[in-house]
Amino acid sequence: MANPAAAWQTGAMVTPADLPEIKALLIAAARAGRDLSYSEMLLALGYRFSRPKMRSLCRLLDAIDEAGRAAAEPELAVLVVRESDRLPGQGWWVGRRGAPADWTGPAARAFVSEKQRAAFAWWQDR
Repeated sequence: MANPAAAWQTGAMVTPADLPEIKALLIAAARAGRDLSYSEMLLALGYRFSRPKMRSLCRLLDAIDEAGRAAAEPELAVLVVRESDRLPGQGWWVGRRGAPADWTGPAARAFVSEKQRAAFAWWQDR
């Protein structure tokens, strides 16, 4: 974002113009072998956390993963998680192939860990 302070002052929304920075943050997290909470991601972009901003961010995360699939890259949206349980939010799970029925239990954690490890391994040396 060109002027992060403006987002704090105006209540601006996350937009497609943020895509390059979002992807760069995700790749940096993958290389570091860590996840980011929704709040951390929004803050790094210069936004205060709000549900509408989080939903906008999620739409962009989906776009990043769609482009990644086309390039045969592992998904990156799995790295953005809730602070409470370090799992992705409901939107990430909807329609997810092979996902467990319970999006919060041990099977969910194992599923997410596998996807995150794939991202970490892929971006480690790139």
